[in-house]
Amino acid sequence: MKIIATNIGERKKIDWKGKKIETGIFKYPVSSPIFLDAEDVKGDAICDRENHGGILQAVYAYSLKHYDYFKNLHPEVNFEMGIFGENLTIDDFDETKIHQGDTFKVGETILEATVQRNPCYKLGIRFNNMKIVKQFWNTTFCGVYFKVLQTGFVKTGDEFIKIKSCSENPTIAELYVAKRVAKGV
Repeated sequence: MKIIATNIGERKKIDWKGKKIETGIFKYPVSSPIFLDAEDVKGDAICDRENHGGILQAVYAYSLKHYDYFKNLHPEVNFEMGIFGENLTIDDFDETKIHQGDTFKVGETILEATVQRNPCYKLGIRFNNMKIVKQFWNTTFCGVYFKVLQTGFVKTGDEFIKIKSCSENPTIAELYVAKRVAKGV
């Protein structure tokens, strides 16, 4: 697993059903290394601290391989790296094989897989199509949130090297399916 893109977003105000909201989902690739801090990525806007950022959701990673599935459903969309709101776009990332607690050395950092990403309406805003939210729920392509055990810089080309395996714990995909069932989606 290797980083294909590092992505940062600015705070953006948008009109949503007649109401002004702020979002940081509009993330785009940057060419310089990014700093993964204990509760967020330095320079990346997090507008909803209740659902993003913090110790357990400091960094969000998503697989480039999942892009193809959604490209078929949304051929009109320009699929730039970061479109799913991820900080790290990874070449080959599989939520069915990553367990909660698995730990990786990446660049200068050490990252621990914590929880799945649950989609909200802001993903629909980014895609300009609310259908993406249900389509996202109906897969196991949720991406992975990471806790930063050791802060530092990561950059495009850095590899995820597993240093601890927690196969006794549920996979991120299993957590996601359980959340989907609990929500009745």
